Amino acid sequence: MSFTYDLTTDIGKVRLLIQDTAIKTAQFSDAEITAFLTMASDVVKVAAIAALYSWAAALSDATTSEKIGDYSYTKKAVANKLTLAAQYQTELDAADESPVLDWAEMDLTGEDE
Repeated sequence: MSFTYDLTTDIGKVRLLIQDTAIKTAQFSDAEITAFLTMASDVVKVAAIAALYSWAAALSDATTSEKIGDYSYTKKAVANKLTLAAQYQTELDAADESPVLDWAEMDLTGEDE
């Protein structure tokens, strides 16, 4: 599996946003992150959102809690990744200041002002 972590590249930036930064525990290869970037038209945050959803989907079958005697723990990996993806989506939505739909008034009187 090809793995690079260089913050001057889009692959490195996606890795930083999704915290897939250690080669020993890497979730995605460079080729997979490149595929996310391609699907996202090279928009880093959109690629990160797609990667987080994919990672959450991969973890969805994993055990989320365990109890051994009096000791128990709960892993919230899926919820945490989905929360982070939602946060990035909110940031993207807030950064887009151009309206999707703008109102216009039509002058149907035929009079020029």
